Amino acid sequence: MGRMDITVVNHPLAASRLTKMRDKHTNNAGFRSALADLGAMLVYEASRDLEIEEFDTDTPVGTARGTRLKTPPIIVPIIRAGLGMIDPALSMIPDAQVGFIGLARDEETHQPVPYLEALPSDLSGQPVFLVDPMLATGGSLIHAIDLLTGRGADDITCICMVSAQPGVDALEAHGGPIRLVTATIDPELNDQAYIVPGLGDAGDRLYGPRNIEF
Repeated sequence: MGRMDITVVNHPLAASRLTKMRDKHTNNAGFRSALADLGAMLVYEASRDLEIEEFDTDTPVGTARGTRLKTPPIIVPIIRAGLGMIDPALSMIPDAQVGFIGLARDEETHQPVPYLEALPSDLSGQPVFLVDPMLATGGSLIHAIDLLTGRGADDITCICMVSAQPGVDALEAHGGPIRLVTATIDPELNDQAYIVPGLGDAGDRLYGPRNIEF
């Protein structure tokens, strides 16, 4: 098995937004704003190798060769935290479709529990951007990848703000037609399977806490 293609977006503007998201003093509104900016930057980078087609376009003074995406990707957020990445993705790729995968985390086992799947039945030949701010254990992403490949997906880009090394390793071991675009790879997980140093619970910090203190 070849190594998974991993892109860590190393850019001063991406790093400053990530720092804002990590800061425990950043409120929900500030967190959402930083996530929207960083999400757009990661989608921009993830789109670099999408297939294009060329066409003639008229300028005020002549004709230029224009470019558009041959097959815009389908954006698939893992709900709940992934919802925050839909708008930034669509700001970069307005003609993208959006699908949904809903996974809750069982706090006892830390395993994903599916509750929603709204996707086209056939994803073969269709680029998929699977978006979730956090790659922790990899359980949720792997579950989502299996749902997607079960529908024929053969080109999946996972876009995560913060990835933990154990989750990256799990994703790589799982294999499949996937690559990863992320802003950082953090070293470890704690006993509650939170990324360390990470940024806490992305869903809570986007939409308000569920009995969690920062």
